[in-house]
Amino acid sequence: MQLEDIKKELEPRFYEVLKREDINELRPAQEKAIKQGLFSNKNMLVCTPTASGKTLIAEFAMINELLKNPGSKVIYLAPLKALVNEKYKDFSKRYGSLMNVAKSTGDLDSSDSFLERADLILTTPEKLDSLIRHKVLWLRKVKVLVVDEIHLLNDIERGPVLEVIITLLRTILKDLRIIGLSATIGNAYELADWLDAELVIDNWRPVKLKQGVLFDNEVEFFE
Repeated sequence: MQLEDIKKELEPRFYEVLKREDINELRPAQEKAIKQGLFSNKNMLVCTPTASGKTLIAEFAMINELLKNPGSKVIYLAPLKALVNEKYKDFSKRYGSLMNVAKSTGDLDSSDSFLERADLILTTPEKLDSLIRHKVLWLRKVKVLVVDEIHLLNDIERGPVLEVIITLLRTILKDLRIIGLSATIGNAYELADWLDAELVIDNWRPVKLKQGVLFDNEVEFFE
């Protein structure tokens, strides 16, 4: 599938940004997501290998929402500050001329009032939990929640916070759309059912994965 094939689904300014980034041919997971309703209002759980194009699937949902519905907000959750910083740098470079991109990973006792002016907000589960408890008014404007590394729901330390956040937001925001991303989910069907989400599974990866054994500074690969 080519980007040109979905031009009518994309907000024109978004489409032009992608063209400038030389994104022309879509990867298998992206094509599957589109065919399963990415451009509708469905929740989605995307389970594909690293570097298979999961982030662009989330961008299709996020950026289209923000540009087609001015005044709405989107939250991108990442488990680590380093990952938030990386995505903030990428999204600011790509979309900074179209919207206000902001990140919030600092003091958990602060409501970070500057986020009221932001469109695309990148943060960690712990910080979002704090913002919810501060009862920030802009929260009701959130239309899409992207949860990167959503398999951390199974993490004994961080999972409960993430589960509470998702549950609270789904209760508060009746029309919230959730996009979950992961390369390593053991119970994908069960999680998709909990999220009321379309499940997108694909095994394509840009570089073939080989298994082998390292011994005495030499690797013997399995057939």
